[in-house]
Amino acid sequence: MADDCLFCKIIAGEIPSEEVYSDDDVYAFRDISPAAPTHIQVIPKKHIPSIDDATEEDEALLGKLILRANEIAHKEGIAEDGFRYVINTRGHGCQTVFHIHLHIIGGRQMGWPPG
Repeated sequence: MADDCLFCKIIAGEIPSEEVYSDDDVYAFRDISPAAPTHIQVIPKKHIPSIDDATEEDEALLGKLILRANEIAHKEGIAEDGFRYVINTRGHGCQTVFHIHLHIIGGRQMGWPPG
């Protein structure tokens, strides 16, 4: 846990969130400023600042993030019509919280190209 990390504080229960899923490794919660009808953050409980900071040691954890996100998308009822995963990385990627987080965005038609 990083002392100054917003998402670490959410995981620790120091900051409230609307939990969607939790296990020993992964926590998911509703985004407080949703970009679509369904907008959920899926984060590892291990603090990793950005996807670019992940190592071989994190391979199974990153796979678990995707699999739990898939389960959540099905549970939320957005899997059949489709949805988008987004992982922002560093400044040009618009990362604002430096703790890996996978956005599940769905419930409406997405545009292309993104950004």
